[in-house]
Amino acid sequence: MKHLLITDLDGTLLGPDSRVSDDSARIITELTHKGALITVATARTPATVEPLLHNTLTTLPAIVMTGAAMWDRENRLYINPLLLSRQQTESLISAYLRHGVHPFTYTLEDNGDMLVHHCKEMSDEEQMFYVERKHLTLKHFIFDNEQCHTSPYTNAILMLGIGDTPRIKALAEELSTDLQLSVSAYPDLASRDISYIEVFRCGVSKAAAVLKLKSFLGADRLTVYGDHLNDLPMFAVADESVAVSNALPEVLSAASRIIGPNTLPSVAMDMSTALSFKLK
Repeated sequence: MKHLLITDLDGTLLGPDSRVSDDSARIITELTHKGALITVATARTPATVEPLLHNTLTTLPAIVMTGAAMWDRENRLYINPLLLSRQQTESLISAYLRHGVHPFTYTLEDNGDMLVHHCKEMSDEEQMFYVERKHLTLKHFIFDNEQCHTSPYTNAILMLGIGDTPRIKALAEELSTDLQLSVSAYPDLASRDISYIEVFRCGVSKAAAVLKLKSFLGADRLTVYGDHLNDLPMFAVADESVAVSNALPEVLSAASRIIGPNTLPSVAMDMSTALSFKLK
């Protein structure tokens, strides 16, 4: 029987220090060497997934950007990206600008590079977002005021905006009426006065991506691990949903079972138990 195990990163596999612990990396690497089917599903892009998993061996594609694409870690290539159309991109940029939000437009190049386009002028929050990511090797920022407003993008995969919460809420409410889009808005962890909005093509979700991967592998059983609200869709389609004990109450209620917190290698140890592999 093929048993596929997929874990969220932040708050689940990652510890409070936003790292994969040495114990978790060792266990998952050993399980993978034994033939286990293990991967991750995250809202992150490969630009941060790769540094986080640099000591963790997984051979399956990683589900990235909330399921908008998969990432071939060995060959460093995107698989089956779900791109926005040029018309959608142009309409979205107009909507963002009407609400006073200058988007970060993520595009995928033919060589596998990810470019992030934005205007030269940035708010303090946008500047902080950029500074925290400007060193990443798999993501490159492009700043151009004219391009930001004329939207000549034909290969956009994500439109991300940062702004004050009422402005983002109003934008999200407008865009959510378009059934051809997948819209998510959420407050900043440090300040609820600031919020983020992410817009993908319709059909983008962790749930859709994990089912696609399960089908591709011909897996008989699917176990998923998570802690946050965006993990609930994949909980709903899994054979077994597992929450870490530090998960949100809604996630704990939806889980098939609950394991230890992300302060311990709880996910990796549970994977070992679920697969009945004896570790060294």
